[in-house]
Amino acid sequence: MSVSDYSDEEYEPLEPSLQNILDQDSLKWIFVGGKGGVGKTTNSCSLAIQLAKVRKSVLLISTDPAHNLSDAFNQKFTKSPLLVNGFENLYAMEIDPTSSIQDMITNDSENNITNMMQDLAFAIPGIDEAISFAEVMKLAKSMEYETVVFDTAPTGHTLRFLSFPEILNKTLSKFSQLKGRFGPMFSQVSGMMGIEANQDAMFSKLESMREEIEEINKQFQDPDKTTFVCVCISEFLSLYETERMIQELTSFNIDTHNIIVNQLLFPAKDSTCKFCDVRHKMQQKYLDQINDLYEDFHITKLPLLTNEIRGVDELKKFSENLTHPYIPSN
Repeated sequence: MSVSDYSDEEYEPLEPSLQNILDQDSLKWIFVGGKGGVGKTTNSCSLAIQLAKVRKSVLLISTDPAHNLSDAFNQKFTKSPLLVNGFENLYAMEIDPTSSIQDMITNDSENNITNMMQDLAFAIPGIDEAISFAEVMKLAKSMEYETVVFDTAPTGHTLRFLSFPEILNKTLSKFSQLKGRFGPMFSQVSGMMGIEANQDAMFSKLESMREEIEEINKQFQDPDKTTFVCVCISEFLSLYETERMIQELTSFNIDTHNIIVNQLLFPAKDSTCKFCDVRHKMQQKYLDQINDLYEDFHITKLPLLTNEIRGVDELKKFSENLTHPYIPSN
């Protein structure tokens, strides 16, 4: 319900923290995303650390090709879940969206597909990301982690990820048409070249995912199971992209009611830094707009620090800002 439904006397701002997410035990899937360079990885790691305090098991997955989880924790992660150093119930993994379909095609010896079919698969927009995401979701479900946190790629890639059921359904339809139209020709050509091929391999693999994908999509659209945390900085382009993302998430029926405003300056009252003063005033202008636009959101304000947030100890310390509103020291 929007704040406009209440009178000014009745309205109270929501708690400026992510404590509401920790308190919602039913949440299974938590996405953290926003414009590139706003601090998604630091905040997704921090949220996962806080969740690990109140959940039996937490899995943190990076779907960003930049793979910053390894840098953040100072620990090498791969496409298989690995226990984060210093924790007993927090795991992390990094996936490459383009590798899942490659592995699916080249590693399936029983259903070897010709190079022509491989090129055809890669030619369909979004198919690599769709298959990658489906495989990861199946893995995450099979391992039965209590909560899964996604450190997502920049906004555009994230929104494509979240629309993967539609992409995959379109892909299945295209493959079905192409298989019927050109299947005999592929068999003839591969036979002449001495290559044993099965044109049904890719189609069958995709088809087998349909039921799983539909179930996952229902969970994504269930606010009891899924939510999206938007991360931004107090600047025009970031605010613009955050609004666009929230509108897209709403169109996908994906719950979002938390915004993290990162890298805020809190200059001391007696500061003589003109640059700090100018930046603070600019940030405050857009922060006021964020407060006006998202009155029915939990808005968490985080400081710009002088030190790099890297390693388990620094992340643990920074993560406290997600549950306890930051108070400047002066």
